[in-house]
Formats: sequence, structure tokens, C-alpha cells
Amino acid sequence: MSSQERLTRAYKEAHRIPFDDQSKFILFSDCHRSDNSFADDFASNRNVYFHAMTQYYNDGFSYCELGDGDELWENIFFKTIFEAHKNVYLLLKKFHDSNRYYKIWGNHEMTFRDKDHVEKTLTTYTNTQNDRIEPLFTGIKCHEAIVLVHQETKQELFLTHGHQADFMNYVGWKINRTMVRLLWKPLQIWGISDPTSPAKNYVERIKIELRIKKWIENNNRKITIVGHTHRPSFSYPSQNATPYFNDGSCVHPRSITGIEIVNGTITLIKWFIDTKENGILQVVREVLEGPTNLKDYK
Repeated sequence: MSSQERLTRAYKEAHRIPFDDQSKFILFSDCHRSDNSFADDFASNRNVYFHAMTQYYNDGFSYCELGDGDELWENIFFKTIFEAHKNVYLLLKKFHDSNRYYKIWGNHEMTFRDKDHVEKTLTTYTNTQNDRIEPLFTGIKCHEAIVLVHQETKQELFLTHGHQADFMNYVGWKINRTMVRLLWKPLQIWGISDPTSPAKNYVERIKIELRIKKWIENNNRKITIVGHTHRPSFSYPSQNATPYFNDGSCVHPRSITGIEIVNGTITLIKWFIDTKENGILQVVREVLEGPTNLKDYK
């Protein structure tokens, strides 16, 4: 099956969610939440992510995680990740309990394709304070893709991780997972990059993006939002560019990037730690691109 066929299948089998001009979504991907070791790329941005997500929760946003939220290549057991970032998961639980949490699996979470594995892994956790089993993401479903469908205009936004355009990270993911666990995680502690990641392989990253853009052009220029390559991307309708969007990642040096869909607009944003004149640190939201009206994409 080609990358084009994999993307088409993901679109056709996607979970459909209605939205309108009053809806508010925040899209992040590639958090790669891990075990809080030196190889945990998420750890340095955890406080930024937690602050941003707390604000989005309080502001009534729904959260769509576009894959690779959990680092299940470097870690065999989810509970290791959960204990390392328990406050984050309990915040995500608040989104889930409010019916505002949608999870897409990426190549580092391919085991979440199995519904039984998802139920066994994500629905409960052990409270170490009293050794009781307590609910986490009760009834959660993990999707390969989500399509947001505007209730009035019927405009569709196709959300997926994007690794469908990456053969070794979709078809050959077990090989890459083995290499990461046995070789690249130990070497990463010493600062050696993992070449299996498209985020650190410029040539492969460009190829993946071109394949996704080809699919978009062959499918009525459907607005498509992905992650996977970690490179933020935004498209303006006035430039007649391919409506390809990438929310970036949550493992950039000292910052996280994402995409907001708010009141019928789309915006690429960044959260980072800044210093006030008096030396106090603060978490700041910055608009990188947009906002642009979704209705202008035709």
C-alpha cells in the first residue's frame, strides 16, 4: 500500500466530529512524554505545556493530540511515563472527563491501534498513595485520524499524525522501535541524534511533507493538519498554496508549538518561557502565523 493509499484510508475511516464558528480546539502533537530521564525530550518543556493546557482547559477548549503524545518506543510500560508526568495526565483526565479530549496515535504509539491494549493501558492507573486502582481515561478511543466537519458549511479539516507518508515509521515501525530502545535511547543521553526520526533527518522530512501535499492536491485541496516532522507549517489562502498545516511539536528547545482553531479561524502559536524586566519568569503565548478565516480556504 502506497503512502497515498494509507492517507486515503485514514481519511475514509476517520472519526468525524462536528464543529461550528463557536468551537475552540487546541492541537498539539509530538509531546513524546517519557520517563523524565536525560533522554526525555518532553521534560524540559513540561511546565510550559502544563501552563498552556491549564489555560486552554479553563478557557473551554477541546484538545486534539495529533500523535506521539506518549513515548512508547523508548519505554515498554505506559505506567513509567504516567508516574514521571502524573500532573500532566491528571490534567488531561479533566479534558477527558469533560468530553474534550481526542487522541490520535502516531508511530511511537502504534500499539494503541489495538482497542484491547488501549483499554488495558489507559483506562485506569494505580494511585501510589493508597495503592488503589482509579479511573484515568475511562472509555477512551484512540484514532488514526479525525475529521472536523463544520455543521453549516460542511467544510472538512483532516487531522492525522502524518506518518502514513513515512514507510519505515508506519510499515517498518517495529524495526525502528527496536533500534530506538536498544541503541538510540542510550546514545541520546550523550547527545547523539536518532536518525530514524524525520525531525532530525532533513531530506526525509522534505519527502514526507511533499507526499502529504501531493495527497492534498489530489483530494480537492482538503485542509490537512499533521505533526510527525516537528516542523511547524502554515498556509495562507491568499497565496493559493497547498492547505498543508503542521503543528510542530512540544519538544522544541525551550518552547512548544501548536495550532488553535477558534471561532472559525486557524492560528499557529508558540508557548515559551520569557523573562520580565524585574527578572521574574513567565510563560508567554505568541502568534506565529494567522489567524486566518477557515471559510477563505476553498
